[in-house]
Amino acid sequence: MPKVTYHRSAGDPDVLDVPAGTNLMRAAVTGGVRGTVGECGGQAMCATCYVYVREPYLGRLPEIGEDEEELLECTAAPRDDRRSRLGCRLTLGDGLEEIEVDLPASQV
Repeated sequence: MPKVTYHRSAGDPDVLDVPAGTNLMRAAVTGGVRGTVGECGGQAMCATCYVYVREPYLGRLPEIGEDEEELLECTAAPRDDRRSRLGCRLTLGDGLEEIEVDLPASQV
């Protein structure tokens, strides 16, 4: 089962085992991870599932789509050109069996 780890600036990380086909936003919201809002429900319309992907996992990610690119320009936290992604656009399984991300201080 794929595993995702959500790190915050303080405290222990949240580590979740989730079914393949689950995106990071859905995993965080259903798993009770504090700091992920997911306001639009994964429609790539709000950027409230914004994460910073840790370096070892960057090469396993899909390309950033045009809609994601636009939303990454209006996030509440500063953008990191290499690590910033929307959790709703990153689906676990099929080559992405494990990932670790840092949560921004604020999503809204």
